[in-house]
Amino acid sequence: MHLEYPPKLALSDLVKRLKGRSSRLLQAEFPHLQKRYWGNHFWAIGYGAWSTGNITDEMVQEYLEHHRNPSNKDTNPIILE
Repeated sequence: MHLEYPPKLALSDLVKRLKGRSSRLLQAEFPHLQKRYWGNHFWAIGYGAWSTGNITDEMVQEYLEHHRNPSNKDTNPIILE
């Protein structure tokens, strides 16, 4: 998901709003989710964010694919600075 938001809005506030609103909408549309995710804890804590610059969609996808594989837990060929 690529987002553009005003710089006066803190990224953490933006993510909190997105996660809160999407959680409420999903649980309203799919009531069985309320039973599975009790306490309205639908999303995990935290988020990942990249700023503009020399990071391409392909680089982000490679990073995500690498970290989805549990066997790559201790090896990280991708260096983020």
